[in-house]
Amino acid sequence: MTPPRAKPRRSRAGRILIQAPGRLRALVRGSEAGLVALAALAGCVAGLAVSAMNLATQALRELLFGLPAGTRLSAADAVAPLTLLLGPALGGAGLGLLIFAVGRWRGRRRRPVIDPIEANALHGGRMSLRDSLYVSIQNVISNGCGASVGLEAGYTQISAGIASRLGIAFELRRGDLRTLVGCGSAAAIAAAFGAPLTGAFYAFELIIGTYSIATLTPVVVAALCGSVVARTLVPTPPMVAVEGIEAITTTTLTTADTLPSLVLGLVCAALGILIMRGVTLVEQGVVATRLPRVFGPALGGLCVGFLALAASAQILSGGHGALHLLLAAHGPAIGAGGLALLFAGKATASAISIGSGFRGGLFFASLFLGAIAGKLFAALAPEIVPGIAALGLTPLAYAVIGMSALAVAIIGGPLTMTFLALELTGSFPVTGLVLVAVIASSLTVRKTFGYSFATWRFHLRGESIRSAHDVGWIRNLTVGRLMRKDVRPVPLDTPLATFLRAHPLGSPSRVIVTDAQERYAGIVMVPEAHAMAREAQNGEEPGLADVVRHPGDFLTPGMNAKEASAAFDRTESEALAVVDGEAERRVIGLLTESHTLKRYSEELDRQRQAMVGEAV
Repeated sequence: MTPPRAKPRRSRAGRILIQAPGRLRALVRGSEAGLVALAALAGCVAGLAVSAMNLATQALRELLFGLPAGTRLSAADAVAPLTLLLGPALGGAGLGLLIFAVGRWRGRRRRPVIDPIEANALHGGRMSLRDSLYVSIQNVISNGCGASVGLEAGYTQISAGIASRLGIAFELRRGDLRTLVGCGSAAAIAAAFGAPLTGAFYAFELIIGTYSIATLTPVVVAALCGSVVARTLVPTPPMVAVEGIEAITTTTLTTADTLPSLVLGLVCAALGILIMRGVTLVEQGVVATRLPRVFGPALGGLCVGFLALAASAQILSGGHGALHLLLAAHGPAIGAGGLALLFAGKATASAISIGSGFRGGLFFASLFLGAIAGKLFAALAPEIVPGIAALGLTPLAYAVIGMSALAVAIIGGPLTMTFLALELTGSFPVTGLVLVAVIASSLTVRKTFGYSFATWRFHLRGESIRSAHDVGWIRNLTVGRLMRKDVRPVPLDTPLATFLRAHPLGSPSRVIVTDAQERYAGIVMVPEAHAMAREAQNGEEPGLADVVRHPGDFLTPGMNAKEASAAFDRTESEALAVVDGEAERRVIGLLTESHTLKRYSEELDRQRQAMVGEAV
């Protein structure tokens, strides 16, 4: 007899979930090699996605601005002024129409898009592929029309979303799904920069939140696959290139070069905080105008166009072409005034672009701004400290150091940016100075500001996460999931004798009592009630109200285990009632401290095992 076919599983929204065949799922879930193979697949798909986005944005720029094939917008010098002015505004209008159309289609089903950091911190690696695709399309339009945003946010969003969907199809465990999301992000960054080590450590530091032996192989394999696929499909030079080691240093580097690098790192930390604050101020200003969201990108694009006319076309788009020119050994010479104007224009354009509703990130913008800051430092420092000019570093070296230091201040990931400098220059001495600068920048931002750009935006939304470290499990370990629901409250006006007959010694030792409106009134300890009845004198029978404990202490189902443990410590109680809310106070369960601590310890041990790569 043929066994009945299993019904397809559906998500909470009612959509059918695509699942891999059962044997294949078991192979991937039960074997480290299976996870590595899935990571390689995610890496290859990420390479495809990055290549497709690159081609789409370049085609859009060539169409809007009339660029020759392959010419970067920020490196173009023959764009008509009117086109330069109106191109970003036209793209912003198109983006506004897209936002309006999608908003009408979704209606009330709108929900915030979950990015890879938030997915791994709060949702166990679960992301919406549909939302990720929508973000990537917005990013392509934003970057393609010249808005001063990078594509890296779109790269990681779509790549991590695809990886998450793959993991869900194979029903991966929570830890493995988080790792696979990191693999997708690593492959995206590796494909974008042609730098596998940079991609891998981007995943470790920013997406997974930790490094472990268990995650090393899948993440590195995904990064390598993404880089190879992208280079094969779109054989273009690296997005960032430094022409020759001889352009970096003039003499052998010494310890005297460390101090300028340290100072540059501190300067970049201050600049990074100002830029992040600036983006927030622009967003608040746009909100204060009460301008409909669909009109924001068009207005912002017009402002960016004016800035491009006033400063330079180098402030447009991500800035890849402009960074190539800036890092070229024999590129055009720009004075200190020109560098300062370019920095101010690019920073302002990035703040306006993101604040007005264009979709994108500050990854590449921070690299470009850091390179400008490094060259500006090299131009101004000899005027302040004449001896700096005699050291072994050239302005190009300071550009590389500043590029990494400012990117760390805004994006985070000290090792990520250090490996980026190493893979770009191949110079270990300069990489050592980069490490000094990024440590100074990272420490300063962490102690004075406390956030990267991504986590700062989470903070503005009311989220408390500071990294991708998995804290979602404790939010899921709620009182509502831990409590006992088989509780039978007793009315507070029940005679004590009746209560004692219904609850003899040896029965459950705690009984919840409610008032006349069936609201929580406290907990009665059965042994205490029996003891009080025995000690009663003069024939006066005490009531339940005389033995009630914790009338104002209770838990709610939305509290997590950590909050519940704090409540037990504060009340010095071994058990507390669970009510549906502070207003109604209808009793729905009971939770003991011992059960809470047991489940909390089990989950902590599970997290520790996952971190060190032990079988869970």
